[in-house]
Amino acid sequence: MGAYNPPLYNAMPISKRYETLVYVLAIGDGRPLMPLTSRRTTAALSYAGNYRVIDFVLTNCMHSGLRRINVFTQFNSLSLQNHLRDGWSIFNTDLGEFVTAVSPPITEELAIYSGQSDALFKSLYLLDGADEETVLIVSGEQIYRMDYGAMVEVHRARGADVTIAAIDQQTALGSSFPAHFSVPDGEIEHITLLPTPSPLPPGEEIYAPMGVYAFRRSSLIACLQRLGENGARKQNIIEMICREMLGRTRICSYRFGGEYGRVTQDRYWRAFESLDDYYDANMDLLKLEPPLDIYQADWPVRTYQQQRPPARTVPGRSCTEGICVNSIVSGGTVIAGGGVSRSVLGNRVFIDDGATVEDSILCLGVTVGEGARVRRAICDRNVRIPAYEKIGVDLERDAERFLVTPGGVVVIPSDYRFES
Repeated sequence: MGAYNPPLYNAMPISKRYETLVYVLAIGDGRPLMPLTSRRTTAALSYAGNYRVIDFVLTNCMHSGLRRINVFTQFNSLSLQNHLRDGWSIFNTDLGEFVTAVSPPITEELAIYSGQSDALFKSLYLLDGADEETVLIVSGEQIYRMDYGAMVEVHRARGADVTIAAIDQQTALGSSFPAHFSVPDGEIEHITLLPTPSPLPPGEEIYAPMGVYAFRRSSLIACLQRLGENGARKQNIIEMICREMLGRTRICSYRFGGEYGRVTQDRYWRAFESLDDYYDANMDLLKLEPPLDIYQADWPVRTYQQQRPPARTVPGRSCTEGICVNSIVSGGTVIAGGGVSRSVLGNRVFIDDGATVEDSILCLGVTVGEGARVRRAICDRNVRIPAYEKIGVDLERDAERFLVTPGGVVVIPSDYRFES
């Protein structure tokens, strides 16, 4: 079957809004991003100064008219759950709208989710009691903008049992995937599973699953029941689809960044496989033409922000003016006679007189002392850099104290205190 060509999509009708249940999977252990994830899950990491990673998929849901959302949490989830409470308690429960955190159920034994399929299997009780026709499953640990409503409409119009959102090599940016296929937008008859996640092979027209899936609820329940019978529940979702649904059900693909939907098609997608990925995703926003459009007027990215005064630059004690060039600066930040260039500053950062910050990410509450220099670094929350300290200048010395990534980025964990 060829590609489905639906009419131009404007917004999901209210009558269909409640026919889709959303599962957001935020169950990763965050090991590739340690030490940033020592106290929080990947989905709760800050991004672009103001946001959390999970804000992007939740914003996609909100603007797509999908307002029945279960967020599956597991490791170091307190920060994430607090953020959901403070920033996303916006829907009307009287109308059946919700954003709810779901943790592993406790039965005779304390259990954890051993994989994506296991998380779905252990939530069968939620699916059995649901009325929605469609279940949309997305990762809460990626950065992209997408109108899910358009994908759901195409999924239903095709009569598919499952629809897989597909990305091409250019969009994948070298990320690794457990499978690939050759159909960007249509019915899939073959999926190639890989023994280990790998980048897409060069020079071939193949596509990867980006982590967004639309299921017919009855088909998903049947699949999970088969999964429970054979005991193979540690699979990721694309493995489950390939082994339990391929050849039995109708499987289609939907090309990410196509012409449908209300979001501007910047076709930007980022998964965080390393600290360098996280660093690069933030630095992408500082390019002359950022590949991710966070300024679309009718697609604002929602988050929780405490009430803080505006950011400002002021002269320092030496009467040197504070300078900020090509940077993202969040509320409550003060640059008091220091200089900042090509950096992302979170809330309530303070840059003292004569200090310089270049090509860096400074999270909430970071202080850079007088005359200090910070270059190509990630400073997690509440780090206090002493006066005249140098970070990112001598990587050998930095490696004795901190983690230095293969890309040469120095990572300082939250609340780190330097020896006096």
